Amino acid sequence: MSDPSLNDQPLIAHLIELRDRLIRILVVILIFFLGFIAFANDLYAYLANPLQSLLPEGASMIATQVASPFLAPFKLALYLSIYCGAPMILYQLWGFIAPGLYDNEKKIAGPLLISSIFLFYAGMAFAYFIVFPLVFGFFTTVGPTGVTVMTDIDAYLSFVLKLFLAFGLAFEIPVATMLLIKAGIASPESLKDKRPYVFIGCFVVGMLVTPPDVISQTLLAVPMWLLFEVGLIGARFLGSPRATEEDESVAPDVPQPVAAIENEATNDDSDSNEIDEFDLYAPVKPDDNDSPIIEELDKPEPLDDQDSDVGPPKPPKT
Repeated sequence: MSDPSLNDQPLIAHLIELRDRLIRILVVILIFFLGFIAFANDLYAYLANPLQSLLPEGASMIATQVASPFLAPFKLALYLSIYCGAPMILYQLWGFIAPGLYDNEKKIAGPLLISSIFLFYAGMAFAYFIVFPLVFGFFTTVGPTGVTVMTDIDAYLSFVLKLFLAFGLAFEIPVATMLLIKAGIASPESLKDKRPYVFIGCFVVGMLVTPPDVISQTLLAVPMWLLFEVGLIGARFLGSPRATEEDESVAPDVPQPVAAIENEATNDDSDSNEIDEFDLYAPVKPDDNDSPIIEELDKPEPLDDQDSDVGPPKPPKT
């Protein structure tokens, strides 16, 4: 169950904790940045190697803006600091939300957190070592005759960072699939039935986030679909969904309501001897405590001279 002490903390305490964790994240990014900025030019040369190794003889990368030779390596050092600080960023976010999770959720959140970091870096490595040589080899050979390929360093950096982010997030599909199944939002059977739509959706996403060529689109769509299948296999080891676990844990504590159905006829029979106090025609039971005077007053007035309440004699029939 979640930590009950969280209910006693005011909003300001949560905001202070969030501020402290954000400061730690910024400090980690700053430390990585100070270490990368000294080797920014060498890092950019290593990043541009997949393209430069495929350029025609005599061609090179160019800078079309005045500040590009400085800003491009600077931005690369900053983005690398964020990517390398991703484990610390996720750890701080985990530390902020972990007290509000249940114990069974904490057990699976740790492995999922570690696997998500590993898969993100695996996606970036897949893009650099496999996708870049194929894509750049295609781009450098399909140009018109007489056109020399000389890519701007700032445009190349934006292109590469976009692919890094796309492949890094695409490799998170197994984690997302297992979380959907564990949360009860979807079931393995329903996802298996939608496999053709997922396959088409992978190619649509590959078309939108990659350059307009078939190679890069296919190199992103096929791993996405395979990783979706890996997520379905991994979901078998997570146990039952959260909704099922909550139902099982709550069901024994909830008393089952018992419907008490009473027979109306039995009630009528049992109450037949009782007198309704609002019934004007109901007979009045004599009370032993009544005095003789009250009893005498309750008698009806006699209707003849003989003090009889029978009434006068009827006339004889003729």
